[in-house]
Amino acid sequence: MLMTQTMRWFGPKDPVRLRDIRQAGASGIVTALHEVPNGAVWTREAIAVRKAEIADAGLDWRVVESLPVDEGLKTRSADWDRLIDHYRQSMTNLAACGIDVVTYNFMPLLDWTRTDLAWELPDGARALRYEAVAVAAYDLFVLRRPGADASYDAATVAAAEARYAAMDDGARAQLERTIIAGLPGSEEGFTSAQFLRAIDTYAGIDAARLRDNHVAFLEAVCPLADELGIRLVVHPDDPPFPIFGLPRVASTEADVTDLFARVPNASNGLCFCTGSFGVRADNDLPGMVDRLGDRIGFLHLRSVQREADGAFHEAEHLGGDAGMAAVVVAVHRLSVREGRSIPMRPDHGHQMLDDLTRTTNPGYSLLGRMRGLAELRGLERGIAHGLGRAA
Repeated sequence: MLMTQTMRWFGPKDPVRLRDIRQAGASGIVTALHEVPNGAVWTREAIAVRKAEIADAGLDWRVVESLPVDEGLKTRSADWDRLIDHYRQSMTNLAACGIDVVTYNFMPLLDWTRTDLAWELPDGARALRYEAVAVAAYDLFVLRRPGADASYDAATVAAAEARYAAMDDGARAQLERTIIAGLPGSEEGFTSAQFLRAIDTYAGIDAARLRDNHVAFLEAVCPLADELGIRLVVHPDDPPFPIFGLPRVASTEADVTDLFARVPNASNGLCFCTGSFGVRADNDLPGMVDRLGDRIGFLHLRSVQREADGAFHEAEHLGGDAGMAAVVVAVHRLSVREGRSIPMRPDHGHQMLDDLTRTTNPGYSLLGRMRGLAELRGLERGIAHGLGRAA
Protein backbone atom coordinates (compact mmCIF):
# COMPACT_ATOMS: atom_id res chain seq x y z
CA MET A 1 0.00 0.00 0.00
CA LEU A 2 1.77 3.12 -1.28
CA MET A 3 0.98 6.80 -0.78
CA THR A 4 -1.26 8.61 -3.27
CA GLN A 5 0.98 11.10 -5.08
CA THR A 6 -0.44 14.58 -5.56
CA MET A 7 0.70 18.14 -6.23
CA ARG A 8 -0.79 21.42 -5.20
CA TRP A 9 -2.37 23.54 -7.93
CA PHE A 10 -3.61 27.08 -7.40
CA GLY A 11 -6.32 27.01 -10.04
CA PRO A 12 -6.56 28.36 -13.59
CA LYS A 13 -4.18 31.26 -12.89
CA ASP A 14 -1.39 28.97 -11.68
CA PRO A 15 1.61 29.18 -14.04
CA VAL A 16 2.03 25.42 -13.55
CA ARG A 17 -0.48 23.65 -15.77
CA LEU A 18 -2.44 20.54 -14.94
CA ARG A 19 -0.79 18.63 -17.76
CA ASP A 20 2.62 19.57 -16.32
CA ILE A 21 1.61 18.05 -12.99
CA ARG A 22 0.38 14.88 -14.67
CA GLN A 23 3.64 14.53 -16.59
CA ALA A 24 5.53 14.95 -13.31
CA GLY A 25 3.98 11.68 -12.18
CA ALA A 26 1.22 12.78 -9.81
CA SER A 27 -2.20 11.17 -10.00
CA GLY A 28 -4.05 13.70 -7.86
CA ILE A 29 -4.48 17.42 -7.37
CA VAL A 30 -4.69 19.32 -4.11
CA THR A 31 -6.41 22.66 -4.56
CA ALA A 32 -9.04 25.11 -3.35
CA LEU A 33 -11.44 27.72 -4.66
CA HIS A 34 -8.97 30.50 -3.99
CA GLU A 35 -11.21 33.03 -5.72
CA VAL A 36 -13.95 32.66 -3.08
CA PRO A 37 -13.62 35.20 -0.22
CA ASN A 38 -12.97 33.91 3.28
CA GLY A 39 -16.17 33.07 5.09
CA ALA A 40 -18.26 32.69 1.92
CA VAL A 41 -19.92 29.42 0.89
CA TRP A 42 -18.25 27.20 -1.68
CA THR A 43 -21.17 26.30 -3.94
CA ARG A 44 -21.66 22.80 -5.28
CA GLU A 45 -21.67 24.17 -8.81
CA ALA A 46 -18.29 25.90 -8.46
CA ILE A 47 -16.75 22.81 -6.88
CA ALA A 48 -18.11 20.58 -9.65
CA VAL A 49 -16.74 22.86 -12.38
CA ARG A 50 -13.26 22.81 -10.84
CA LYS A 51 -13.38 19.05 -10.32
CA ALA A 52 -14.41 18.48 -13.94
CA GLU A 53 -11.54 20.65 -15.17
CA ILE A 54 -9.11 18.55 -13.16
CA ALA A 55 -10.67 15.28 -14.33
CA ASP A 56 -10.41 16.39 -17.95
CA ALA A 57 -6.64 16.57 -17.43
CA GLY A 58 -6.60 12.95 -16.23
CA LEU A 59 -6.21 13.83 -12.56
CA ASP A 60 -8.34 13.42 -9.44
CA TRP A 61 -9.30 15.99 -6.81
CA ARG A 62 -10.14 14.56 -3.40
CA VAL A 63 -8.10 16.79 -1.07
CA VAL A 64 -8.94 20.44 -0.40
CA GLU A 65 -6.18 22.77 0.71
CA SER A 66 -7.51 24.82 2.26
CA LEU A 67 -11.08 25.60 3.27
CA PRO A 68 -10.22 28.82 5.14
CA VAL A 69 -11.26 29.32 8.73
CA ASP A 70 -12.34 32.96 8.86
CA GLU A 71 -10.70 35.14 11.51
CA GLY A 72 -14.16 35.63 13.03
CA LEU A 73 -14.19 31.92 13.87
CA LYS A 74 -10.72 32.04 15.38
CA THR A 75 -11.67 34.99 17.60
CA ARG A 76 -15.28 33.85 18.22
CA SER A 77 -16.63 37.16 16.93
CA ALA A 78 -20.28 38.22 16.89
CA ASP A 79 -20.52 36.71 13.38
CA TRP A 80 -19.55 33.24 14.59
CA ASP A 81 -22.92 31.51 14.00
CA ARG A 82 -23.19 32.72 10.40
CA LEU A 83 -19.59 31.76 9.62
CA ILE A 84 -20.03 28.29 11.12
CA ASP A 85 -23.15 27.78 9.02
CA HIS A 86 -21.23 28.77 5.89
CA TYR A 87 -18.39 26.39 6.77
CA ARG A 88 -20.84 23.53 7.24
CA GLN A 89 -22.53 24.31 3.92
CA SER A 90 -19.18 24.27 2.14
CA MET A 91 -18.29 20.90 3.69
CA THR A 92 -21.64 19.48 2.59
CA ASN A 93 -21.07 20.67 -0.97
CA LEU A 94 -17.53 19.27 -1.05
CA ALA A 95 -18.73 15.85 0.16
CA ALA A 96 -21.44 15.84 -2.51
CA CYS A 97 -18.67 16.19 -5.10
CA GLY A 98 -16.63 13.29 -3.73
CA ILE A 99 -14.02 15.30 -1.82
CA ASP A 100 -13.27 13.66 1.51
CA VAL A 101 -10.16 15.38 2.94
CA VAL A 102 -10.43 19.04 3.96
CA THR A 103 -7.30 20.83 5.14
CA TYR A 104 -7.46 23.96 7.30
CA ASN A 105 -5.26 25.85 9.72
CA PHE A 106 -5.91 27.82 12.89
CA MET A 107 -3.04 30.31 12.70
CA PRO A 108 -4.06 33.87 13.58
CA LEU A 109 -3.91 36.30 10.65
CA LEU A 110 -0.84 34.94 8.86
CA ASP A 111 -0.45 31.62 7.12
CA TRP A 112 3.08 30.38 6.49
CA THR A 113 5.67 33.10 6.98
CA ARG A 114 9.10 33.59 5.37
CA THR A 115 11.57 36.47 5.15
CA ASP A 116 13.25 35.54 1.86
CA LEU A 117 11.49 33.92 -1.10
CA ALA A 118 14.57 33.50 -3.30
CA TRP A 119 17.52 32.66 -1.05
CA GLU A 120 20.35 31.43 -3.24
CA LEU A 121 21.80 28.03 -2.45
CA PRO A 122 25.39 26.99 -3.24
CA ASP A 123 24.25 25.25 -6.45
CA GLY A 124 22.43 28.36 -7.70
CA ALA A 125 18.91 27.13 -6.96
CA ARG A 126 16.68 29.29 -4.79
CA ALA A 127 14.88 28.36 -1.60
CA LEU A 128 12.48 29.87 0.91
CA ARG A 129 14.09 31.04 4.14
CA TYR A 130 12.97 32.30 7.54
CA GLU A 131 15.27 34.50 9.60
CA ALA A 132 14.17 35.41 13.11
CA VAL A 133 16.32 38.56 13.20
CA ALA A 134 14.67 39.84 10.02
CA VAL A 135 11.22 39.24 11.55
CA ALA A 136 12.27 41.20 14.63
CA ALA A 137 13.62 44.04 12.46
CA TYR A 138 10.28 44.30 10.67
CA ASP A 139 8.27 43.99 13.90
CA LEU A 140 10.28 46.55 15.88
CA PHE A 141 11.21 49.14 13.30
CA VAL A 142 8.75 48.89 10.37
CA LEU A 143 5.53 47.62 11.93
CA ARG A 144 6.36 49.27 15.28
CA ARG A 145 3.98 46.97 17.11
CA PRO A 146 3.25 48.28 20.63
CA GLY A 147 4.96 46.09 23.20
CA ALA A 148 7.05 44.29 20.58
CA ASP A 149 10.20 44.68 22.71
CA ALA A 150 8.81 42.12 25.15
CA SER A 151 8.79 39.45 22.43
CA TYR A 152 12.57 39.43 21.97
CA ASP A 153 15.66 39.11 24.12
CA ALA A 154 18.24 41.89 24.22
CA ALA A 155 20.60 40.17 21.78
CA THR A 156 17.86 39.78 19.18
CA VAL A 157 16.78 43.41 19.58
CA ALA A 158 20.35 44.56 19.06
CA ALA A 159 20.81 42.33 16.02
CA ALA A 160 17.48 43.49 14.58
CA GLU A 161 18.43 47.14 15.05
CA ALA A 162 21.71 46.57 13.23
CA ARG A 163 19.94 44.70 10.45
CA TYR A 164 17.37 47.46 9.99
CA ALA A 165 20.05 50.15 9.93
CA ALA A 166 21.92 48.28 7.19
CA MET A 167 18.85 48.02 4.94
CA ASP A 168 17.89 50.66 2.39
CA ASP A 169 14.28 51.67 1.73
CA GLY A 170 13.93 49.09 -1.04
CA ALA A 171 15.12 46.25 1.18
CA ARG A 172 12.77 47.33 3.97
CA ALA A 173 9.81 47.45 1.57
CA GLN A 174 10.74 44.03 0.17
CA LEU A 175 10.85 42.52 3.65
CA GLU A 176 7.44 44.01 4.43
CA ARG A 177 5.94 42.59 1.23
CA THR A 178 7.45 39.17 1.84
CA ILE A 179 6.10 38.86 5.37
CA ILE A 180 2.57 40.26 5.11
CA ALA A 181 1.54 40.79 1.49
CA GLY A 182 0.28 37.23 1.12
CA LEU A 183 2.03 34.06 -0.08
CA PRO A 184 0.68 31.22 -2.26
CA GLY A 185 -2.00 29.46 -0.26
CA SER A 186 -2.23 32.19 2.33
CA GLU A 187 -5.70 33.57 2.50
CA GLU A 188 -5.16 37.27 3.07
CA GLY A 189 -2.56 39.99 2.64
CA PHE A 190 -2.11 43.22 4.55
CA THR A 191 -0.38 46.55 4.60
CA SER A 192 1.48 47.22 7.84
CA ALA A 193 -1.27 49.58 9.03
CA GLN A 194 -3.92 46.96 8.30
CA PHE A 195 -1.83 44.30 10.01
CA LEU A 196 -1.56 46.37 13.18
CA ARG A 197 -5.34 46.82 13.27
CA ALA A 198 -5.85 43.11 12.67
CA ILE A 199 -3.49 42.24 15.54
CA ASP A 200 -5.70 44.36 17.80
CA THR A 201 -8.61 41.98 17.13
CA TYR A 202 -6.61 39.34 19.04
CA ALA A 203 -6.19 41.50 22.13
CA GLY A 204 -6.92 39.33 25.15
CA ILE A 205 -6.70 36.07 23.18
CA ASP A 206 -3.83 34.07 24.63
CA ALA A 207 -2.86 30.49 23.75
CA ALA A 208 -5.38 28.97 26.16
CA ARG A 209 -8.26 30.97 24.74
CA LEU A 210 -7.22 30.28 21.14
CA ARG A 211 -7.18 26.56 21.98
CA ASP A 212 -10.68 26.87 23.40
CA ASN A 213 -11.82 28.65 20.24
CA HIS A 214 -10.26 25.90 18.12
CA VAL A 215 -12.11 23.27 20.14
CA ALA A 216 -15.38 25.20 19.80
CA PHE A 217 -14.91 25.33 16.02
CA LEU A 218 -14.31 21.58 15.82
CA GLU A 219 -17.21 20.75 18.12
CA ALA A 220 -19.44 22.73 15.73
CA VAL A 221 -18.25 21.11 12.49
CA CYS A 222 -16.94 17.63 13.32
CA PRO A 223 -20.34 15.94 13.91
CA LEU A 224 -21.36 16.93 10.38
CA ALA A 225 -17.97 15.90 9.01
CA ASP A 226 -18.44 12.49 10.66
CA GLU A 227 -21.78 12.10 8.87
CA LEU A 228 -20.35 13.22 5.54
CA GLY A 229 -17.30 10.97 5.72
CA ILE A 230 -14.96 13.96 5.61
CA ARG A 231 -11.61 14.00 7.36
CA LEU A 232 -10.83 17.52 8.63
CA VAL A 233 -7.06 17.79 8.86
CA VAL A 234 -5.36 20.66 10.66
CA HIS A 235 -2.10 21.96 9.22
CA PRO A 236 0.48 22.69 11.91
CA ASP A 237 1.73 26.21 12.57
CA ASP A 238 4.39 27.50 10.19
CA PRO A 239 6.69 28.49 11.80
CA PRO A 240 5.74 26.47 14.89
CA PHE A 241 6.01 29.18 17.53
CA PRO A 242 4.31 32.52 18.39
CA ILE A 243 5.01 35.38 16.02
CA PHE A 244 4.17 39.10 16.24
CA GLY A 245 2.74 38.53 19.70
CA LEU A 246 0.09 36.18 18.30
CA PRO A 247 -0.34 32.74 19.89
CA ARG A 248 0.01 29.54 17.91
CA VAL A 249 -1.45 26.32 19.23
CA ALA A 250 -0.70 23.51 16.73
CA SER A 251 3.09 23.44 16.90
CA THR A 252 3.99 20.26 18.80
CA GLU A 253 2.88 16.69 19.32
CA ALA A 254 1.45 17.69 22.69
CA ASP A 255 -0.64 20.42 21.02
CA VAL A 256 -2.35 18.09 18.58
CA THR A 257 -2.66 15.23 21.06
CA ASP A 258 -4.55 17.57 23.36
CA LEU A 259 -6.77 18.65 20.46
CA PHE A 260 -7.66 15.04 19.62
CA ALA A 261 -8.37 14.27 23.29
CA ARG A 262 -10.70 17.24 23.61
CA VAL A 263 -12.50 16.56 20.32
CA PRO A 264 -12.30 12.78 19.80
CA ASN A 265 -14.52 12.67 16.69
CA ALA A 266 -13.15 10.42 13.95
CA SER A 267 -13.20 13.36 11.54
CA ASN A 268 -10.78 15.40 13.67
CA GLY A 269 -7.49 14.72 11.90
CA LEU A 270 -4.03 15.98 11.05
CA CYS A 271 -2.20 17.18 7.98
CA PHE A 272 1.25 15.92 8.93
CA CYS A 273 3.73 18.48 7.60
CA THR A 274 7.30 17.35 8.14
CA GLY A 275 8.54 20.85 7.33
CA SER A 276 6.40 22.74 9.83
CA PHE A 277 6.84 20.25 12.65
CA GLY A 278 10.48 19.74 11.64
CA VAL A 279 11.50 23.32 12.39
CA ARG A 280 11.43 22.27 16.05
CA ALA A 281 14.14 19.81 17.07
CA ASP A 282 11.88 18.58 19.90
CA ASN A 283 9.34 17.15 17.44
CA ASP A 284 10.18 13.47 16.81
CA LEU A 285 8.81 13.10 13.28
CA PRO A 286 8.90 9.29 12.78
CA GLY A 287 7.61 8.78 16.31
CA MET A 288 4.77 11.21 15.68
CA VAL A 289 3.72 9.20 12.62
CA ASP A 290 3.69 6.04 14.74
CA ARG A 291 1.75 7.61 17.61
CA LEU A 292 -0.65 9.85 15.66
CA GLY A 293 -1.05 7.66 12.58
CA ASP A 294 -4.78 7.02 12.82
CA ARG A 295 -5.34 10.80 12.79
CA ILE A 296 -3.13 11.52 9.76
CA GLY A 297 -5.23 12.12 6.66
CA PHE A 298 -2.77 14.03 4.48
CA LEU A 299 1.01 14.35 4.25
CA HIS A 300 3.19 17.33 3.35
CA LEU A 301 6.67 15.91 2.81
CA ARG A 302 9.45 18.48 2.86
CA SER A 303 12.54 19.13 4.93
CA VAL A 304 14.02 22.24 6.50
CA GLN A 305 17.59 22.89 7.49
CA ARG A 306 17.75 24.49 10.90
CA GLU A 307 20.31 27.27 11.23
CA ALA A 308 21.66 29.34 14.11
CA ASP A 309 19.58 31.99 15.89
CA GLY A 310 16.19 30.51 14.96
CA ALA A 311 16.64 30.69 11.19
CA PHE A 312 15.81 27.87 8.78
CA HIS A 313 15.54 27.29 5.05
CA GLU A 314 13.85 24.77 2.81
CA ALA A 315 16.30 21.94 2.17
CA GLU A 316 16.24 19.23 -0.46
CA HIS A 317 13.40 16.80 0.17
CA LEU A 318 15.78 14.02 1.23
CA GLY A 319 18.23 16.37 2.97
CA GLY A 320 17.99 18.78 5.86
CA ASP A 321 16.84 17.86 9.35
CA ALA A 322 13.63 15.92 8.65
CA GLY A 323 15.20 12.46 8.46
CA MET A 324 12.90 11.72 5.54
CA ALA A 325 13.88 8.07 5.14
CA ALA A 326 12.79 7.28 8.69
CA VAL A 327 9.58 9.28 8.20
CA VAL A 328 8.65 7.39 5.03
CA VAL A 329 9.41 4.07 6.73
CA ALA A 330 6.93 5.06 9.44
CA VAL A 331 4.35 6.17 6.87
CA HIS A 332 4.71 2.91 4.95
CA ARG A 333 4.27 0.97 8.18
CA LEU A 334 1.11 3.00 8.91
CA SER A 335 -0.29 2.48 5.40
CA VAL A 336 0.18 -1.28 5.61
CA ARG A 337 -1.20 -1.48 9.14
CA GLU A 338 -4.37 0.44 8.27
CA GLY A 339 -4.71 -0.71 4.67
CA ARG A 340 -5.04 2.80 3.24
CA SER A 341 -3.21 4.95 0.75
CA ILE A 342 -2.56 8.33 2.36
CA PRO A 343 -2.45 11.32 -0.01
CA MET A 344 0.87 13.12 0.01
CA ARG A 345 2.43 16.00 -1.82
CA PRO A 346 6.01 17.24 -2.11
CA ASP A 347 6.04 20.69 -0.58
CA HIS A 348 8.06 23.87 -1.14
CA GLY A 349 10.41 22.77 -3.89
CA HIS A 350 13.46 24.76 -4.88
CA GLN A 351 13.32 27.12 -7.83
CA MET A 352 15.82 25.54 -10.20
CA LEU A 353 16.84 24.92 -13.80
CA ASP A 354 14.51 26.53 -16.34
CA ASP A 355 12.15 27.67 -13.57
CA LEU A 356 14.80 30.22 -12.55
CA THR A 357 13.81 32.27 -15.61
CA ARG A 358 10.05 31.79 -15.30
CA THR A 359 7.37 33.44 -13.23
CA THR A 360 6.54 31.00 -10.43
CA ASN A 361 4.69 30.97 -7.14
CA PRO A 362 7.33 30.98 -4.37
CA GLY A 363 7.85 27.42 -3.22
CA TYR A 364 5.59 26.04 -5.93
CA SER A 365 7.63 26.01 -9.12
CA LEU A 366 7.26 22.83 -11.15
CA LEU A 367 10.76 21.42 -11.42
CA GLY A 368 11.76 21.57 -7.77
CA ARG A 369 8.57 19.83 -6.74
CA MET A 370 8.93 17.29 -9.57
CA ARG A 371 12.41 16.49 -8.26
CA GLY A 372 11.00 16.10 -4.77
CA LEU A 373 8.15 13.88 -5.94
CA ALA A 374 10.55 11.65 -7.88
CA GLU A 375 12.88 11.34 -4.89
CA LEU A 376 10.04 10.54 -2.51
CA ARG A 377 8.51 8.05 -4.93
CA GLY A 378 11.82 6.26 -5.30
CA LEU A 379 12.42 6.28 -1.55
CA GLU A 380 9.03 4.74 -0.81
CA ARG A 381 9.31 2.10 -3.53
CA GLY A 382 12.77 1.16 -2.31
CA ILE A 383 11.48 0.79 1.24
CA ALA A 384 8.57 -1.39 0.08
CA HIS A 385 10.87 -3.55 -2.05
CA GLY A 386 13.32 -3.95 0.80
CA LEU A 387 10.49 -5.19 3.02
CA GLY A 388 9.48 -7.75 0.39
CA ARG A 389 6.32 -5.95 -0.64
CA ALA A 390 5.26 -5.22 -4.20
CA ALA A 391 6.21 -1.72 -5.25
